Amino acid sequence: MKRMLYGAAAAAVLAMGAALYMGTASAAAPQSTFVLLDGSRKSTTDLKGRVTLVNFWATSCVTCVGEMPKVIATYDKYHPKGYDTLAVAMSYDPPSYVVNFTETRKLPFNVAIDNTGDVARAWGDVQLTPTTFLVNKRGEIVKRYVGEPNFAELHQLIEKLLVEG
Repeated sequence: MKRMLYGAAAAAVLAMGAALYMGTASAAAPQSTFVLLDGSRKSTTDLKGRVTLVNFWATSCVTCVGEMPKVIATYDKYHPKGYDTLAVAMSYDPPSYVVNFTETRKLPFNVAIDNTGDVARAWGDVQLTPTTFLVNKRGEIVKRYVGEPNFAELHQLIEKLLVEG
């Protein structure tokens, strides 16, 4: 049974990756439940209607920490226009570190802790940080970045997606 589930998950990940790589189609964002720092929950369905950056990160990741001011600036620039950011801390990141980072850096967007690793697995078995997904208003992944994005290109894509229906 487990082998069948892993096989199906692997096939879904491959199909999503192929669609994103080929640039021919957008893949629906996987159904997930994000547990936010305040204990509330958001689901993938809640992302619809806004262009959303889903950023998998860790406090121990030098690149993640280094890109965070640009992630904040991007959020500040586009949030009033219908853009959102959801930062998902990896399962190995101690919750107290995530809370401390969020508070000291005054992160203006929602932060979730993926304490079981289920969200990272659902989003293509994310293991490298930062891994970032840009989701359109229809809830489809239009771009995946491993490592720090080129923020000038990211901004152009966000602007394009914000004007789409």
